[in-house]
Amino acid sequence: MKHKKGRVNIFIDMTPMVDVVMLLLTFFMLTTQFKPPSEAEVLLPSSNSQFKLPESDVMTITVTRDNRFFLGLDSQNLRSRLFGEENALKSGIELQDKQTLAELVIQARIANPKLRTVIKADKNAPYGPIEDVMNILQKVKITRFNLVTELEKS
Repeated sequence: MKHKKGRVNIFIDMTPMVDVVMLLLTFFMLTTQFKPPSEAEVLLPSSNSQFKLPESDVMTITVTRDNRFFLGLDSQNLRSRLFGEENALKSGIELQDKQTLAELVIQARIANPKLRTVIKADKNAPYGPIEDVMNILQKVKITRFNLVTELEKS
């Protein structure tokens, strides 16, 4: 006569898995870099473009409605090299004149040739300063750049 063996309950201790999940959560919380606050508030014009901005290697030239210029870089190391260690945590610095913009754009492209240029202008800004920025980019041999807009809501 054969006896059927009883089912053996298997117990899996979940404590190590919870520890691993908590360590992963802590790791991601501590290594996440948040976007620094913008130096100038800009209301963007609207468009129908669906093109997304790149995540990395971005150089942003901001033009405000009162004709102030800001140059921003997404890499903290590049910002500290170009703008100085005291400005490493700022998203962008205000430029006093257009010649400074041309020099810093050249230095940034030398430091990182993969930089993609983005112009972010206020929708109420006059066209003249934006045209000046485009002319400066053309003089320093940057012929490809993007204009940042907001997607129109349908």
